[in-house]
Amino acid sequence: MIARYSRDEMVEAWSLESKFQCMQDVEVAVALTQAELKIIPKTAAISIQKKSRFSVKRIAEIEKETKHDVIAFVSNLAENVGPAGRYIHFGLTSSDVLDTAMSLNIRQAHKVLEKTLNKMNTSLKKVVRQHKQTWCSGRTHGMHAEPTTFGLKMAGHLAEFQRCCERYKLAYKNTQIGKLSGAVGTYSAQSVSVEKKVCQKLKLKPEVIATQVVPRDRHADLIYALGMLGCFLERLAVELRHLQRTELQEVTEGFSKGQKGSSAMPHKKNPISAENLTGVARMLRSYVIPAMENIALWHERDISHSSVERVVFPDAFILADYGLERMSRVLDGLYVNKEKMKENMDISGGQLFSSHVLLELVKKGLSREEAYKLVQKVSHGMKKGQHLREELLKHKETCTYFSKKQLDTLFSGKAHAKSIEAVIQRVLRK
Repeated sequence: MIARYSRDEMVEAWSLESKFQCMQDVEVAVALTQAELKIIPKTAAISIQKKSRFSVKRIAEIEKETKHDVIAFVSNLAENVGPAGRYIHFGLTSSDVLDTAMSLNIRQAHKVLEKTLNKMNTSLKKVVRQHKQTWCSGRTHGMHAEPTTFGLKMAGHLAEFQRCCERYKLAYKNTQIGKLSGAVGTYSAQSVSVEKKVCQKLKLKPEVIATQVVPRDRHADLIYALGMLGCFLERLAVELRHLQRTELQEVTEGFSKGQKGSSAMPHKKNPISAENLTGVARMLRSYVIPAMENIALWHERDISHSSVERVVFPDAFILADYGLERMSRVLDGLYVNKEKMKENMDISGGQLFSSHVLLELVKKGLSREEAYKLVQKVSHGMKKGQHLREELLKHKETCTYFSKKQLDTLFSGKAHAKSIEAVIQRVLRK
């Protein structure tokens, strides 16, 4: 799947070039701040700002010897700066740079994902608006329950998506943190004022209290938020997969000219995108546990989290972006078969309105238990082609409670339509 992923912007956000650029931005911001506070010469800071550059290839060469990526990175910057290079990384430890740069890296990925979230929001709202009056069967346990509309179904997914976005935005905000407190978080080699000013330059907030690293609960919360986006994608994908089954045929994924559904069966139009997205969601959720396990490091730090994050963050952001973008395209091209939805509603012969018949009998003086047994008896005695409305008028135990006009109103769906519109508007306004 990733081999066919063409959204270069998100892939680029997690490239080595991007990672080292974020690290360079931190080193330059530190040097400029230290010069302002007269910790290092101003000329050195200007030299670092103008001359520092890196080469991924050269960093890899140095790392072969040092076995330490940050040292290799700093060495590469310094050799391009000259004598002033000795002031690069002055008073810092590796995690000061890595963790602060990670926040900048996340920001780059966020800018890409935010556009995709907006696209998904637009696609969902469009379907909700188009089909708020498209009647279909609401199902529980896979069985006919009560009438609903396809727009209301989708509004439920939209509301979930809105919660996912709120959760993600808060988690993202809590990762926009800088940390320059040194080896075990004591500021012994760097003052708090340097951290504060550097964070201002980088538009980050200083960590409240760090060990040698930014506490990993912040990062775990972000991966969890992405995992919940995966849950949203799967619930929607499963709904579309079920509705596309041959027995239902209520929706169909877009099928392009020349597309083939099966190598052996030419008639097939399979829900391949929804199935693919179900798999994407499984992968996305799988990163939540490793991210949580990264929280508990030894004492002030170890590096057991490092190898996990090099995989988890790029993959989770790429999968979330891919999944949302693909689901957006599915919704934009979705064919909704209104006639088939109506036909499927008729299969159960009006039994979708049984709960409203029950309530009407209670209003007429029957106990709930008496009313329930009566409606159940009539419903379970129905044969193919019969309709609950007519059977109630014919049945000796129920015919005295209803007129044809009353039942026509009861089975019209007007009660459902009024409340459905209100619920949909509540979601759309948000």
